[in-house]
Amino acid sequence: MANAREIQNRIKSVNDTMKITNAMYMISSSKLQRAKKNYLNTLPYFEALQDSISRILRHVPNMDHKYFDHGQKEKPESEKKKGYIMVTADKGLAGAYNHNVIKKVEELMESEGQHFLFIVGEVGRNYFKNKLNENRHMVAHFHYTAQKPSMHRGRVIAEMILDWYNREALDEVCVVFTQMVNSFTTETTYKELLPLKREDFSKKLGSEMLTGVMQEEILMYPSVEKVIESVVPNYIAGFIYGVLVESFCSEQNARMMTMDAANRNGEELLKSLSITYNRLRQAAITQEISEVVGGAKSLRLKKKKLQESGGEKTT
Repeated sequence: MANAREIQNRIKSVNDTMKITNAMYMISSSKLQRAKKNYLNTLPYFEALQDSISRILRHVPNMDHKYFDHGQKEKPESEKKKGYIMVTADKGLAGAYNHNVIKKVEELMESEGQHFLFIVGEVGRNYFKNKLNENRHMVAHFHYTAQKPSMHRGRVIAEMILDWYNREALDEVCVVFTQMVNSFTTETTYKELLPLKREDFSKKLGSEMLTGVMQEEILMYPSVEKVIESVVPNYIAGFIYGVLVESFCSEQNARMMTMDAANRNGEELLKSLSITYNRLRQAAITQEISEVVGGAKSLRLKKKKLQESGGEKTT
């Protein structure tokens, strides 16, 4: 069993660690609130872009375009080139956040075809750099994006993805990220980014589109295709930016929960160590009292013997 000094050192170590985990909890909370605020400030613009695409599709329902499913050429599954934008963190200490994203990408890449990775986050890059083969390719790694999601970084990723897609180097693009269901729950999911699905924009119009009550005239200059080619890249950039922010918020939320669990475990460990330390102190004090009592008793007996031996000599 450890002695009292060793337990005191452990208690001091746990207290020092809890100071760090408390600080990390507060930092993650601050980052989460700031990221949410920045995203909400830009959200109306991208909702307006989505509304614009919905209106165009309502007026030109049979339009064939490379950005939409009707404009895609059917290919065998084994010949398809699939791109994955996966969003992980730059560091750990966030529970199963990174593991769940990596696991989801691995599941998606079990399908046939060529797979191309566009990775956000050092954890994802370090995992897949040694797992590449003739069917798996790491195209790009976007440095510092996981910790600093911004509209500019969203546009950089969107430009690269659209360049590959426009050159027909990719047939499909998916985004794999962690979505915040609520303040306490996150869920790893994936969404098909390209080609765009018409039904996703049809839902935006809701019952108004189904009943046909919306009556309006719009002028698209110089052509519908040119307007789509102008609006869709901005929408894609906004979508990716939203994914980056939501992943960042999920990461900070996971880190907060992990640090909170660490703090609770630390408190339980401190309670256990304190009980053990108090028992050792009590045992040490009891032993000292026993030794003092035993010594006093021994001295009394010795004194008594001396007195008795002296009395016999006197007589």
